[in-house]
Amino acid sequence: MSLPAPSLDTVVVVTGASSGIGAELSRQLAALGHDLVVVARRQDRLEALAEQLRRQHGVTVLVTPADLSKAAARKRLVQALRTSEKTVVGLCNNAGFGTFGRVLELDPRREAEMVALNVTAVHELTLAFVPAMVERRAGAILNVASLAAFQPLPDMATYAATKAFVQSFSEALHAELAGTGVSCTTLCPGPSPTEFGAVSGSADSEWMLSFASVAPEDVVSAAVRGMLRGRRSVIPGVAPKALAAGGRLAPRSVLLPAARKALSRR
Repeated sequence: MSLPAPSLDTVVVVTGASSGIGAELSRQLAALGHDLVVVARRQDRLEALAEQLRRQHGVTVLVTPADLSKAAARKRLVQALRTSEKTVVGLCNNAGFGTFGRVLELDPRREAEMVALNVTAVHELTLAFVPAMVERRAGAILNVASLAAFQPLPDMATYAATKAFVQSFSEALHAELAGTGVSCTTLCPGPSPTEFGAVSGSADSEWMLSFASVAPEDVVSAAVRGMLRGRRSVIPGVAPKALAAGGRLAPRSVLLPAARKALSRR
């Protein structure tokens, strides 16, 4: 139950690869010798990353620009990968984004796009490639959730709910895959200096969790080790582990008012 060793006829897929954790996943997997398919909306960033990885590590990197919040784009990606000469032995579902604010004041279309990308894309891509992995008795999936998966978050209501789905689905799938040679690892990172805060609008609140910040390189190092070992879940960092435990155990009657009060101070 682990990510297979690199070979000439296999590939690892990384979504959301144009920045942050996705770009770092691509770097560390390429350093291990894996050929890659990198997926994101921003083709220029993907091309720059791909060229760097080809030059530094001698791997093959296929650039696939796609907005995975769209059903047609997900379908095209799955079809292209299924008809490729290379076999998908690893899938990193990292693409996702968040929003910040009272949910009734946010753009409903943007919230729906978040659900489509954070939930539907993860679900569809996972189910598209798990059967073949099980048939080969080899493969590893990494689904990126968040510390937000462990408790509801006022002002990030939809985002936390999407990550709760990823965490619950992925851990259950990991259990179902026991004995098949295939693993599903859930990555639950805490705060990390990436573009997430700027995109979600939560940058002004990130100072509250700065004590728990973990560098993207360290987050991904823990994630890749988890894939190699077939672990069920990975929470990088001591402070994030404590926060996750608190989110699991704290009564909602205490946690929700405290979270709302803290976020109102931004």
